[in-house]
Amino acid sequence: MKNCVLAILLMTAASSVLCRAQSTLDDLLKKAQQATQSTNSSGRGLGLSNDKITAGLKQALQISTGKAVAATGRPDGFLKNAAIKILLPDKLRTVGNGLRMVGMGSQVDALEVGMNRAAEQAAPAAKQIFINALTRMTFADARQILSGGDTAATDYFKRSSTDQLTAAFTPIVHKSMENVGVIRQYDQMMQNPVAASFSKNQNLNLDNYVVGKTLDGLFYMLGQEEKNIRHNPAAQTTTLLKQVFGGKL
Repeated sequence: MKNCVLAILLMTAASSVLCRAQSTLDDLLKKAQQATQSTNSSGRGLGLSNDKITAGLKQALQISTGKAVAATGRPDGFLKNAAIKILLPDKLRTVGNGLRMVGMGSQVDALEVGMNRAAEQAAPAAKQIFINALTRMTFADARQILSGGDTAATDYFKRSSTDQLTAAFTPIVHKSMENVGVIRQYDQMMQNPVAASFSKNQNLNLDNYVVGKTLDGLFYMLGQEEKNIRHNPAAQTTTLLKQVFGGKL
């Protein structure tokens, strides 16, 4: 009888050990599966060939850069877009406020309109520069952009294209501001006694300011387009884009 009881106790203990072991194994398997699913869901384009990833990304960037240039390089592309509208430089804000107070706000408005028109005329020059940057893109660049943040591609263009964009925009902005009278308007505004009293020792290169703001606006719009393609299925308009950005393997 004692032997029977001992055998039953041993069997129960063994069964308990086996159950705990199985439970631990199940937990490990579940955790491994969850980790795999997490990796797959966060890593877009996994399982695709290098060529397909690069082609898909370049296709997406051709679309997004084209839309960004089209949105900014048209009448009112800057002026009527509150997110990128070029306002008076910080150094001239006090001057502008002073002129508005004495009924000369129209001069300030004319200057702002002219700066935005110059930016709108310069923006189309970015199209070919962006295309050139795409031709230089390596697979390593593409993989980094694909797995990067929401504006990783925009950051790539900033790194690879800012110098060329600045060089291309500068003469266009300068000529445009001359044509629309910005330089004349600026000079007239600064000759006003009210403006002169506020602007002593204010060194400002208006061309450089407008070029810089044109770049800021263009890259802002490009970032918005990039986010849209990454997260909005409706913006993934081709099979290749759906595969690369939609996480379809």
